[in-house]
Amino acid sequence: MSQNSPNSTSVGYQWYVILVLLLAQLFSFLDRMIMGLLVGPIRESFSISDTQYSLLAGLAFSLFYAVMGLPLARIADGGNRRKLISLGIAVWSLMTAICGLARGFTSLFLARVGVGVGEATLGPAGYSMITDYFPKSKLARALSVYTLGVTLGSGLAYILGGAVVGYVQTLQTIELPLIGSTEGWQLTFFIVGIPGILVAALMHFTVREPQRRGIEVGSTSPAIRTVASYIWQRRRAYGSHIFGISIFVMVVYALNLWGPTYFIRTFGYSIAEAGWTFGIIMVTAGSAGLLFAGSLADVWMQRGTPDAYIRLILVSIVCMIPCAISLGFVQTPELAIAAMFLAVFFSAFQGGIAGGTLQLMTPNRMRGQVMAVYLLVANLIGLGLGPTVLAVTTDYVFGYDEAIGKSIALCAAVLCPIGGLLLWSGIGKIRTQILSQSE
Repeated sequence: MSQNSPNSTSVGYQWYVILVLLLAQLFSFLDRMIMGLLVGPIRESFSISDTQYSLLAGLAFSLFYAVMGLPLARIADGGNRRKLISLGIAVWSLMTAICGLARGFTSLFLARVGVGVGEATLGPAGYSMITDYFPKSKLARALSVYTLGVTLGSGLAYILGGAVVGYVQTLQTIELPLIGSTEGWQLTFFIVGIPGILVAALMHFTVREPQRRGIEVGSTSPAIRTVASYIWQRRRAYGSHIFGISIFVMVVYALNLWGPTYFIRTFGYSIAEAGWTFGIIMVTAGSAGLLFAGSLADVWMQRGTPDAYIRLILVSIVCMIPCAISLGFVQTPELAIAAMFLAVFFSAFQGGIAGGTLQLMTPNRMRGQVMAVYLLVANLIGLGLGPTVLAVTTDYVFGYDEAIGKSIALCAAVLCPIGGLLLWSGIGKIRTQILSQSE
């Protein structure tokens, strides 16, 4: 017997689940992106370069996020997603706080690995739950609201982090019970990490596991080998999507991590000023981009455009390129803010609908594992390499810190077209695969 009927939950409760998952996503990116504001203090404490810092901020997190994604996704496909997400939130929140105990490069690297392992639970399980709670006609909007946590979390990381760093820097070092002498950047990790435990409790005690749609009663999650074979047989569709998006988000993650530093180095902003400025841009432009893309994608889907998500992402890539390139050449902070606002707006389009495309392409019991493959590649390439490629460009191509704007421009000019062309090359196969899952 197939479970194709909608979940017997009220519309209000469905959106309550989205709210809780949004909070989880918010804290996920708050803990992930706070590193973007602590470049100066941590570099000074550990005497490291931009390239070394990018390994802490990107590779340490993304490598183990990616490695743990597949086994955790298999649990999500066959087990209780609510419990998995609750445990993950608790783990990454605790590990974020532990980052504040780091006394050197290695200990901070290992703590960031722990953050990545915890956060690997949310993507596959969260997307899978939402797809079971909402019909296809409303899925893009639901996923976009959920993904608001990305922009809100990143924005709050910079706004609140900037305020905290600005304040604690005036205190030099702080003496904490049991911990001892603590620098301002270490205290910042304690402040942003510990509240996540409350979100874990909210998820565990108030969210119900939804009924899975479109599966046979008693069916089990397929083996990883089966999922790999399924993807390989449809490699043109999945490959063009996964690698096209991954190369594009190299620029997105690089911009998100180094955005505050761009304002500090190019226009002399303080950490607090840069955090406030870039944080407001992330919250407003990023959120607007997500919601606009989700709403427009739903309209296009209802009008009979099954590949609407991919077409909208392609439009956003084309629009983002000149905005990001201009960051290397603008001469005033006002123009830089305007260019950054537009770049973040267009870069946010893919946030909800890139993963949503895979949900529409994939059978229910494989969604978590396919999503994990996507997140594995997207995080290894996008988060693992994106910030580092920009840092290497600054360190070794231009050779001075203030060239960060030129590095952003060069990376966008090269990587965005490559990602867009890969997506475009597979759009027909993606459309066919989506239609095959609608039959």
